[in-house]
Amino acid sequence: MGQSFLKTAWLFPGQASQKVGMGLDLFEKTDLGKSYFNRANEILETDIQSIIFDGPDEILKQTKYTQPAIYIVSVIIGKLLLEKGCLPSALAGHSLGEYSALCIGNAFSFETGLSLVKVRAESMFEAGKNEPGSMAAIVGMDDAQVQDLCDAYQDGIVVPANFNSLGQIVISGEPNAVEDLMKIAKEAGARLVIPLNVSGAFHSPLMKSARESLAEILNSTEISDTIFPIYANVHAGPTTNGSAIRELLLKQLENPVLWSKTMNNLIEDGNEMFLELGPGKVLQGLLKRIDRKQSSRGIGTLEEIENYDV
Repeated sequence: MGQSFLKTAWLFPGQASQKVGMGLDLFEKTDLGKSYFNRANEILETDIQSIIFDGPDEILKQTKYTQPAIYIVSVIIGKLLLEKGCLPSALAGHSLGEYSALCIGNAFSFETGLSLVKVRAESMFEAGKNEPGSMAAIVGMDDAQVQDLCDAYQDGIVVPANFNSLGQIVISGEPNAVEDLMKIAKEAGARLVIPLNVSGAFHSPLMKSARESLAEILNSTEISDTIFPIYANVHAGPTTNGSAIRELLLKQLENPVLWSKTMNNLIEDGNEMFLELGPGKVLQGLLKRIDRKQSSRGIGTLEEIENYDV
């Protein structure tokens, strides 16, 4: 019964956490998993099951498949934990993961959330083709330094996209601008600059057309107040208000993910345990860099769900 006395925040990963074969045990061994995967094939009008379970990796890595895939698996894990009687004190999701968090918080159903994610993923993919962009990680500089370098750059669009942890910031923008800023950051003392394998300049002004497509479906979608506080990417603070959530999801596309601030706020608000619901350990790794003292664990398989002590 130990876990029930801990304030536990549930965290939901975004792109780059996917792996071929994730969720297969949830599909094969739980009624809820089978039902959600089957609904997903209908909503997406594609065989997302075979892409997730069999790959190949190059197909799963495409934005239009990656985002729905991670959403499906993360939400199934969250729903199975809720069925087991586990309750989070708060929820947060990294970029796409915010949709998984909102579904678990009852802002919308699994099906509605997946329809939103489908439009988001496809429109981001298209925006990346129409307005080519790239992203890169800057390691070893603080938030203000990277912000100042981006602000000072005059030869194209480049902005901070993810403030992931102390000394790990992702920049996003036009390919030449990102390339230039990588060199400038290195000269200014960055320890590492790493180009990222993405299909567009996410969380930057180059996502404007994706924002317009998403606005159309979001404005016609009912979003309920949530039953748990959701810590939003855009301002890093908690909200439960459905109308505010709609606006925050729209802003999220063109604005940075304030992840390190989100985690610090969750810690300050008394959360003592952090569960990463989904494949991979990206968010656990970031938490270690944000605050080494915090306890975290990953739940990505049926066995891990069953072994989790409520």
